Formats: sequence, structure tokens, C-alpha cells
Amino acid sequence: MQLHVAVFVVCGLFLLTGGAEFLVRGSSRLALRLGLSSLVVGLTVVAFGTSAPELVVSIKAGLDRAGDIAVGNVVGSNIFNIAAILGLAALVRPLSVHRQVLRIDTPVLVAVSLLLVLFLRDRAIGRGEALVFFAGIVSYVWFTLSASRKQAVNSMARDAIPIPGTIPSDIIFILAGLAALVFGSRLFVSGATGLARAWGVSEAVIGLTIVAAGTSLPELATSVVAAVKKETDIAVGNIIGSNIFNILAILGISGLLTPLQAQGIGSADVGVMMAATLILIPFMRTGFVLNRVEGAVLLALYCGYVWYLLR
Repeated sequence: MQLHVAVFVVCGLFLLTGGAEFLVRGSSRLALRLGLSSLVVGLTVVAFGTSAPELVVSIKAGLDRAGDIAVGNVVGSNIFNIAAILGLAALVRPLSVHRQVLRIDTPVLVAVSLLLVLFLRDRAIGRGEALVFFAGIVSYVWFTLSASRKQAVNSMARDAIPIPGTIPSDIIFILAGLAALVFGSRLFVSGATGLARAWGVSEAVIGLTIVAAGTSLPELATSVVAAVKKETDIAVGNIIGSNIFNILAILGISGLLTPLQAQGIGSADVGVMMAATLILIPFMRTGFVLNRVEGAVLLALYCGYVWYLLR
């Protein structure tokens, strides 16, 4: 039985990761081909693509009445993104932080995280609360698009770099990615709930650990590779944007489809998420760099949290 569900988890992860890669590649190329700036593509299309596994897994879990997995996936992913991914990326290379991230995006992340803490006081996300989240992601994307229009887009530079493929091939990538995400989410959620039963642990713990880390693989790959390539702005911006998207879009859409009961998600879980988010502010303000020592502190925070869950 355990081998059977483990195969489901591994195959589901493979499809989720591959599907996200196909979706990001196809949608990014199509957006650039249609004239959108790389800034808009990065803050919207790529953020959506790397968070797509969390989205489809939370929707599927919500529809299966596994609310602990749906909400735990988001809370756990946000903890994993900041503490594990940024911590690891900072160990690879100190991460420079763009002032705009500190001035706009980080305060937005703190605000929506506080809102999630408030909404989870009754350990549930109802449709009214989900509507607030959904309105938030619409407003955030609208603001991003509006701000980008004020910046001059260097069309000559864009045209000088040929975009591979064609529009039909972009659409094929998008459709293939979506299909892999949908099928992968079915396998992954089935396997994760099966593991919870087989190991005798709660679905909340599975959602906060295995599901959260598994669905964050696209963010992990993006940020670590960006750090290696010295594109540290991307490494930080990817995580901040994805965490905003996780709360507003994923819980917004999932909660609108069906109310989410999260009785297994405790105050300690959302407290660690909030602490990891808040600790970023002083860390990133020290010379606008997230250094290796701070990265080690973040990794230690994640290890301590996992120990707390599994003890």
C-alpha cells in the first residue's frame, strides 16, 4: 500500500514540475511575442506558472474535502519558500534586494499574511473571505500592469532577441502544461492522503511538509538557478511574488469553489509563516543584501519547524 501511494506522489510531483515548466515556457514566450514587457511577464505569468502546482493541488484537495491539505499547502509553501528556498539560495550566493521589493512587494506580502492569520482564527476559509483574497489578487495584478505602463519598454532591445518557436507551439506548450498539472494534481493529492493514512499522521502535517515542499519545486529551481547565475533580484522577487500569489489567488480561487475547513492548521503554523515573513524585513534592509549568515538562520528556522511537526 505504501509503495503504491509513494509511486502516486513521485509521479504526481514529476507531472506537476514538468507541467509548470511547460506552462511558464509557453505563456512567457506568448506574452513576449504579443508585446508584454519582461517585467509584466515576470511578475504575473512566471509567478502564476511557478505557483500553478500549489493552485491545482489546493483546488483538488478542497473539492475532495481535504481542507487541511488545501490550506496547509499554502501555509507550508510560504514557510518553505522563505525559510528553505531563500535560505539555501543565500548560502549559494548573497542575494541583493531591489529597493522596489522592500518598498512595495514585501509590505504587500506582510499585509496579506496578516489577513490570512486573521481569517484562520476559526480555522476555516469561507467564500466571503475567499472573495476578499480573490479581489486582492485582481487588484495586485492590475497595479502591476498599471505600474508597468509607466515604464518605457525598450522594444528595440526586445526585438533584437529572437523569441524561439511560434504562436501555435506556445499554445501547445500551455495546453500540455495545464494537462500535466491537472493529472499530476490528482495523483499527488491521492498519494499524499494515502501516505497520511499509512503513516498515521494528520493530513495537516502532510500538507505542511511533503505537499508544500513538493509543490514548491518550481520556486526552488528558479531561485537557486537564479542565484547561481548571479540574477539575485529574480531569486528574491520570485519568492515574494509567489507567496503573495499563494495566499491571494490560491486560497481565493479554492475557497470560492468550496469553503475550506482547516481544523488541523494551528496557530503555531501560521505563526511560523508570519515570523518567517517578518524576519525578512530586517534581514533585507542590512545593506539591501540577504547574506549567508541570514540564509543559515532561515534554514535553521525551517529545520526547527519540521522537527516541531514531526516530533
